[in-house]
Amino acid sequence: QVQLVESGGGLVQAGGSLRLSCAASGRSFSSCVRGWFRQAPGKEREFVASISWSGGSSDYAGSVKGRFTISRDNAKNTVYLQMNSLNPEDTALYTCAAAVSRSSALGYRELWRYNYWGQGTQVTVSS
Repeated sequence: QVQLVESGGGLVQAGGSLRLSCAASGRSFSSCVRGWFRQAPGKEREFVASISWSGGSSDYAGSVKGRFTISRDNAKNTVYLQMNSLNPEDTALYTCAAAVSRSSALGYRELWRYNYWGQGTQVTVSS
């Protein structure tokens, strides 16, 4: 059974940091583009970041660029999202995803491009 399980979410004050992890099982995702999405209360799920299969390229939403860093460890079948300088607008359920595509992270902002999804981990940033 293929599973993506996120962890690392929690409650943090504005300006703080969190590191999210997404561990995969059931198959190797080393050849897959990996991404992070988030959904805030009352809003549509939106793209946050993506990373190519090799980790050589990444893409970020404008709202998180310069603050968030996506990385991956294919040996561990895991993708990470380091989130710094968090603000209340970052409060959301963060979900990781994988696309069966050995490609660049560019062009993988749409939800439909991803084949596998985790259940999400909640990030709450207080003011």
